[in-house]
Amino acid sequence: MINGAHTIIYSENAEADIAFFRDVLKLTNVDVGNGWLIFGLPPAELAFHPAEENGKHELYLMCENIQAFVKEMAEAGVACTEVRDMRWGLLTSLTLPGGGTIGVYEPRHARPQAMK
Repeated sequence: MINGAHTIIYSENAEADIAFFRDVLKLTNVDVGNGWLIFGLPPAELAFHPAEENGKHELYLMCENIQAFVKEMAEAGVACTEVRDMRWGLLTSLTLPGGGTIGVYEPRHARPQAMK
């Protein structure tokens, strides 16, 4: 029934963020017309956390080695926050060129098999 997920990041400077995901993170992409890119993502996970209100959603990218990721970002001129040791993994965040932030972490938790 479900064969994928489409995530949207709203940005005050979408062109800069698109360039970052294309040129720095090097995500695969397809031009669906007029330079409008849709990026491929690795397998994804979905979790639910209790909250006081509905409507808040977060996006985290995952990596196998957070220290290597932070180093690669530094070499690309992208600053990451200090890596924090959380119960569920090692976490950093970075500010996108458009001003938004995203978290990146090296998970410690069990990971489900990707859907086929």
